[in-house]
Amino acid sequence: MIFKNIREAVRFSGERMAKVNLCETDKMFCDVYGLEPGQGQRVHAHQDADKIYVVLEGSGTFRIGSEEQELGPETVVLAPSGVEHGVENTGEVRLTLLVFMAPNPNVV
Repeated sequence: MIFKNIREAVRFSGERMAKVNLCETDKMFCDVYGLEPGQGQRVHAHQDADKIYVVLEGSGTFRIGSEEQELGPETVVLAPSGVEHGVENTGEVRLTLLVFMAPNPNVV
């Protein structure tokens, strides 16, 4: 069994969004992202994997396809396979996200 404390695992970098892997299998992975105000994840798509973002702390503007919405704590958003998506910390405090993806695109 793998146990990790999310608060202890999350990292932030002044240079760019920080990603920390919490757990991973051949079928999925779970990361925690740390974004300082003004940082973002470029818009991109995964052709064969769905991504779920869960906002733990802070707020950010999420783009899923052609839609944009600001989301805060205790919200979740799905980026379906093949749909462009990204996030920007548009708030004044750090943004912490729990991110799940399945199937795992890192497995060849």
